[in-house]
Amino acid sequence: MSETLQTTDVAISDADLLSQTAIAVREAGSALRERFGEVARYQTREELMHALAVNDDTALDILRPRLTRLRPDAGWVEDELDGGALPPGEWWVVDPAEGNVNHLHALPEWAVTATLVRENQPVLTVVHLPLTGETYTALTGAGALLDGRPLHVSQTADLGLSIVATSQARPDEDEKVVRRVGSSITAMLFDALVVRVAVPATLHLLNVAAGRIDAFWQFAGARADLLPGALLVTEAGGRISDAEGRPWTPQSQSFLAAAPGVHAEAVSTLSR
Repeated sequence: MSETLQTTDVAISDADLLSQTAIAVREAGSALRERFGEVARYQTREELMHALAVNDDTALDILRPRLTRLRPDAGWVEDELDGGALPPGEWWVVDPAEGNVNHLHALPEWAVTATLVRENQPVLTVVHLPLTGETYTALTGAGALLDGRPLHVSQTADLGLSIVATSQARPDEDEKVVRRVGSSITAMLFDALVVRVAVPATLHLLNVAAGRIDAFWQFAGARADLLPGALLVTEAGGRISDAEGRPWTPQSQSFLAAAPGVHAEAVSTLSR
């Protein structure tokens, strides 16, 4: 039976809003899945940017009108490279093709995400993986779920037994940030069991929330990269901070999500 998106003007609870958001995100994911499979050919940066934009627009043509009907007064953020605090009120923070460059290269690591932020705090999030059909959801105070099943971070208490992950700096990143990324990977290679390096960040954070990996860190992250996973990890029992262990906000210059048992050790490694 197909899902039906409700578009009533009557206010709905956050739980109902999460359910309706998931329907819209899954529909956008289906549209991107139909475009997946062939490696996109491009010879210039301009051609690459055009191909990325076509994917984004395919999903946004579905997401924007549906989410706007659900929350007409909410602002809209769809630039996945933006960071910093949002103005007061509610905002939809959307990444229509998280891992877009992977999609263009026929790699499976990509998703569609939508997060409702209220007064700069993520309230609910949906991350859908169209190739597997999995949908990860989180609602503040109500836990994190994978297709309705509760998620829990790992119980690992030794960084030396941990799988950890990071995501590379964005294209054209400042040289100091790039070097910091490199030095942090080197430090983790000494202290952790296995280090995974790949984009996008959200997929690593799903794995932290699900207990498959034990920690994820990133420098100079963007809102759309980090907000969905931050809520999922928090609701799954994990710890969120910056790389120095201070409270994380969208203005922070670094990000760390970890199982409680390895968080302090990860901070120590990243602070060297």
